[in-house]
Amino acid sequence: MNFFSSLSFLTDFHLLATAENSEAESGSLVLAGVLLSLVIIHFASKLGGEICSRINLPPVLGELVGGVLVGVSAFKLLVFPEAGCTAEDSLIITFLQSTAGLTTEASSNIFAAQSEVISLLSELGVIILLFEIGLESDLKELIRVGPLAAIVAVVGVIAPFATGTAGLVYLFGVPVIPAVFAGAALTATSIGITAKVLAELGQLSSKEGQIIIGAAVLDDVLGIVVLAVVASLVKTGEIQITNVIFLIVSAGAFLIGSIVIGRFISPYFVGLVNEMKTRGQVLLTALIFAFAISYIATAIQLEAILGAFAAGLVLAETEKRKELEEQVIPLADFLVPIFFVCVGAKTDVSVLNPTVPSNREGLIIATFLIVVAILGKVITGFTVFGQANLNKLAIGVGMIPRGEVGLVFAGVGSASGALSEATEAAIIMMVIVTTFVAPPLLRLVFKEPETTLQPVTSSSLEGASTEPLKEDS
Repeated sequence: MNFFSSLSFLTDFHLLATAENSEAESGSLVLAGVLLSLVIIHFASKLGGEICSRINLPPVLGELVGGVLVGVSAFKLLVFPEAGCTAEDSLIITFLQSTAGLTTEASSNIFAAQSEVISLLSELGVIILLFEIGLESDLKELIRVGPLAAIVAVVGVIAPFATGTAGLVYLFGVPVIPAVFAGAALTATSIGITAKVLAELGQLSSKEGQIIIGAAVLDDVLGIVVLAVVASLVKTGEIQITNVIFLIVSAGAFLIGSIVIGRFISPYFVGLVNEMKTRGQVLLTALIFAFAISYIATAIQLEAILGAFAAGLVLAETEKRKELEEQVIPLADFLVPIFFVCVGAKTDVSVLNPTVPSNREGLIIATFLIVVAILGKVITGFTVFGQANLNKLAIGVGMIPRGEVGLVFAGVGSASGALSEATEAAIIMMVIVTTFVAPPLLRLVFKEPETTLQPVTSSSLEGASTEPLKEDS
């Protein structure tokens, strides 16, 4: 090896070592950003949850508000590229620049990577939430209330979609395609928010709770179909019937098939777990099953949360249900708040500012959309006939929140160029209001009336048996 080849080798080695050091340094900075994000997320969720709990509001509302405060609308501690933010907008990135030696040139890449990790953890959070909800649900009860849930879901899609689209076209002169997109954003229900509130209120296993959950799951399926139809309309100017049929058939086949096949293999799951000797055998085996079903759902263009919910329903039928419920709680306590705080952090409440001229048209349209969004779901409970003792108002209120589902519609519409600034702002405002009013309204409609104690009189004791009470056999 001559001098020049040796020099070339050393130069290449130095460049390779420098690249490896730079990559390792970037990895550590991404980890630092993620750790800071988790500190902020869990602090905001606990602080907001504790405050709401003490003033008799659902803790999930506190997590959403905490997310708004640390997000794009207020302190900008937790911001995301999809909300139009850059590394310069993130106080976490600024903090890393001043304390961890992050350079301005590398900040954009670190910001993108850190945001992606938190978004993925958020998605895992909602998957675990729906898995936990599935575990706490009764499959037999869900099947029993299935027809009622189907009525609620179908009415909850058709009523707001038709009313919202027609109103925007004929009352506000909005072009047809943006109006259809806005109407579609009114259809879906955020099952994550509703399910969390129902669990906090102890109403998840009630007949009303099971109807709401069943209808919300069907709403998600119908919402995916509606979104696919509208997106196709925007891209091609026409609706592709084959895509719609494929989505409907695949969704139905997936839900029914996963439950049927899952019930068939569940005895083998129990047998496998009983044979294991290592720690965490119940939880980890269950998560493998849940993630596998969730993957299948995403592979056929459905939502992963549908797979997680189906997996929870199946495993709830096994003898390991109680043990699994107890073991999944710590995991849910860590991951689920990330989801709700991120929903709040991505919500830009600046669209509610009437002093900004571009917001005023959006506020007027938003007021109409909010009324349609609330009434279009509230009436769904009253479409359930022949159930005299059912809390129909609670069913309708439980279907109100749009949450992250509505934001997905707004995001797709904005990316396609179909929505004007005013219409997009109106949809975002509708999502904000329905997301935040639903939890306290649910607590209100599920609140049992206080019983009035009647004074005991001699006449009320007349004829009463003085024999001691016997225990029931």
